[in-house]
Amino acid sequence: MFEFSESEEIEFKSSFNNDTITREIVAFLNAHGGRIFIGVNNDKTICGVRSVDETQRKISDIITNQIEPLPTNLIKTAILTREEKEIVEITVMRGFHSLYCIKKYGFSQAGCPVRIGSTTKEMPVMEIEVRYKKRFESSNDYMTKRRAAYGDITFTSLKIALSSKGFHINDDSFAINYNLIMENGEYNQLAELLSDKNNLHIIFAKFRGKDKTSMSERNDFGRQSVINSYFALKTRLQAENVCMVDTTVRPRKETYLYDMDAVDEAIINAFVHNDWNISEPLFCMFDDRLEILSYGGMPYSQTKERFLQGISVPRNLSLMRVFQDLEITEKTGHGTVKIISAYGKEVFDIQDGFIQVTIPFNKKVMKNRGTINGNINGNINSDLSKNELSLIGVIIQKPGITLTEAAEILGVSKRTASRIFASLQEKECVKREGSNKNGVWKVVK
Repeated sequence: MFEFSESEEIEFKSSFNNDTITREIVAFLNAHGGRIFIGVNNDKTICGVRSVDETQRKISDIITNQIEPLPTNLIKTAILTREEKEIVEITVMRGFHSLYCIKKYGFSQAGCPVRIGSTTKEMPVMEIEVRYKKRFESSNDYMTKRRAAYGDITFTSLKIALSSKGFHINDDSFAINYNLIMENGEYNQLAELLSDKNNLHIIFAKFRGKDKTSMSERNDFGRQSVINSYFALKTRLQAENVCMVDTTVRPRKETYLYDMDAVDEAIINAFVHNDWNISEPLFCMFDDRLEILSYGGMPYSQTKERFLQGISVPRNLSLMRVFQDLEITEKTGHGTVKIISAYGKEVFDIQDGFIQVTIPFNKKVMKNRGTINGNINGNINSDLSKNELSLIGVIIQKPGITLTEAAEILGVSKRTASRIFASLQEKECVKREGSNKNGVWKVVK
């Protein structure tokens, strides 16, 4: 029998389970500290640990990669021997910070357990909010307090974008004015997001069918300022937004695959309200829908009801300010209302650790739109040449394709490729959106 009993500061575990041990460590960090003994049953009988070294490696991974803020100096492990069996002891000191979380869940109830008596429970929302504000007295913007992980930080593209909106850029005060540096002079996580280069991955994935069994395409719009990532992603989704034209009525009627204004608001929300400490937002397209996933769930003091009413509680105030200055968004909450107006409340899946917006495609357009290999359903097939059909397929794959690239892919001269483009435009199968330099082609049906 083990000499201790479970209490407010002692927890027994018969074996190692990553999620369980992580939860217990964070709970002790958020309370008064404590000890976890792995290899001891709840009835105090000793079962031991088979692989002590492997268990310690896994605990080390929890400490360095799965808890936020990093609690490196607050946790120690030791090996005990009882009844000729080895036990792993984890000693957790009380955290220096007022609030710790399980990184994959962020500062949500699921991510912020706390030790109460001899049990571990989810921390109440109000307590999370109080501790969170205490942690960041001057700002509730977490990423302004977290050091950037990327070293070579510059803001050339951001400064150009702001200048184009009439802002006067003072290089000496720019970083301070936009909360890009911490008190010690180091760049923070917000600076990393807005830097010309970074290690972020903004993934847009297309799948064949209605699930993730078969991926047809994967594009990474990351490794650049998230402002540029946003515009690149928006441009791509504009190009994917197939339009079906009914010329039998006057004026002609255009029906799109999805409401681009609503999709744009969902994209903006995914960038601005995402918990970047967990992961980057993810954008997935299937045959029948578009899924936009952001992490972190509801911001503090926000409720699902208030969120769906369009009451805005920004998670990342400083990032929101940049989007506002660039006239990408407003701090009004109208974006959520616009999405609901177009698709209803049911498109929102709101959980503790994430928010997913599912945009269903227009069934009529979906039935008649081009497939990924360039085949076009509908009556226009007979009017198109082989090269025209091939070029439509290429445009669907790469909306920003140049004349030179199209000629190379089709195996024709630039002059011939130009005639194919012109023919498709004349037949109202494709149209050009934007400038000749930065615009994209859009397939119209």
